Amino acid sequence: MKDSGKYRGVRRIVAVGLGVVFALAATGVFAVVPCKQDRITGQHLTPLQLEIESQRLRLSSAEVEDRREALTRLGSLHHPEASRVAVSALSDPSPIIRATAASSVLSLPAEESAASLLPLLIDKDEFVRQQVAYALGQTHSRGAVAGLIERLTDKKDSVRGSAAVALGQIADPAAVTALAAVLNPQPGLTPAKKNKKAKREQNAFVLRAAAHALGQIGDRAGVPALIGVLQDEKAEDDVRREAALALGAIGDSAAIPALRNAITARDPYLAQAAHEAIRRISRLNKVRSI
Repeated sequence: MKDSGKYRGVRRIVAVGLGVVFALAATGVFAVVPCKQDRITGQHLTPLQLEIESQRLRLSSAEVEDRREALTRLGSLHHPEASRVAVSALSDPSPIIRATAASSVLSLPAEESAASLLPLLIDKDEFVRQQVAYALGQTHSRGAVAGLIERLTDKKDSVRGSAAVALGQIADPAAVTALAAVLNPQPGLTPAKKNKKAKREQNAFVLRAAAHALGQIGDRAGVPALIGVLQDEKAEDDVRREAALALGAIGDSAAIPALRNAITARDPYLAQAAHEAIRRISRLNKVRSI
């Protein structure tokens, strides 16, 4: 019984102590500090700002992998200030860092992002040019169209293909003539240098990308080139399929005769694509007539 009384006293002391702690916490004495202080400015930094500063410091590392990981982290924050820090890496001596930085600056406003990327479209490294072209497509900036059109004549297949993909994402009708020229090169229509004969594109990925981009843009000026590809039995089947799908996306009834002929193609997937394109054009025309 004596021990029981002793324990009751201990419990009473603990309860009183806890009450004091809770009261102090309510007044903010034990409140957790939400942010640290910048040593230079004396201003408080939020967790996001601390993370950005941490990655900024890593960008000065002598190790390429450290700099690459820092850029990846900055890009994953999806914040303009993080992207603004990443801009400095676009001039890094390492090609893999410049290429990684291309996607890490995309949280900036579109025009600011595009302006920082455009100079790298003529980078000496193929992979950098490719990644920059893809990144410019994601900005949807019309200011990037002229530079991307120039890359449609790049010496490297991967760069020409990425430029075509990007132009489709931006969907500016100003790119239609150049994209059509990829499918059907004609003197005076290509962005090639003067006094050079236009070369016919041979890479299937570039051709598919150009056809798909014309479908994304949806301008009827691209229809003749797409019909030409669709009717070319020497063209690869997947390129002809992409042309059929693009014609369906544009919705011009002038393409229906060529699409009907493609329904009997030896490639069943091309026949199906042509059939779906005709149905889509019919639906679009009904909507337009309402």
